[in-house]
Amino acid sequence: MVVQALVAEHGMSERRACQASGIARSTLRYRRVARDDSGVINFIQAHMALNPRHGFGLLYDSARHQGKPWGKTVLWRVYCELRLNLPRRGKKRLPARVKEPLQAAAQPNQGWSCDFMSDALWSGRRFRTFNVIDEFNREGLRIEVDTSLPAARVIRALDGTRCAAVDSPGQRP
Repeated sequence: MVVQALVAEHGMSERRACQASGIARSTLRYRRVARDDSGVINFIQAHMALNPRHGFGLLYDSARHQGKPWGKTVLWRVYCELRLNLPRRGKKRLPARVKEPLQAAAQPNQGWSCDFMSDALWSGRRFRTFNVIDEFNREGLRIEVDTSLPAARVIRALDGTRCAAVDSPGQRP
């Protein structure tokens, strides 16, 4: 080391050798203290035995709640040393659906399309429409217009359209 060489070869004092080399005197006597993480390890293992699905966030909250003296950094270091930091679970993905071309209706009332539309009057008041369309000839079978279309009204409109379509196939209800 530089300081020891200056003291031995040039007869300098330790203080003056440290000053000349720009090294703090405390670094000469520094001895690393071994960490005693046994308390942290015991706490983490006891917590994980009771709560195996808890992650680090809940572990840290539990330590804070119980008034443990360790900070987040110490807990995280020991948590990682114990190999408890599992990778995050990914989202469950649905299998890719097989795309098939839509089948065109061969005759009236084989398939209907329905949707909601919204618009506003000149005064700013909003209204909605519920449209039922026959897919064969793109004929509008039913249009319900109101400021509010609750589910019961939509069901009533669909039932009324179905009854009219069954009574008179091929004709306008």
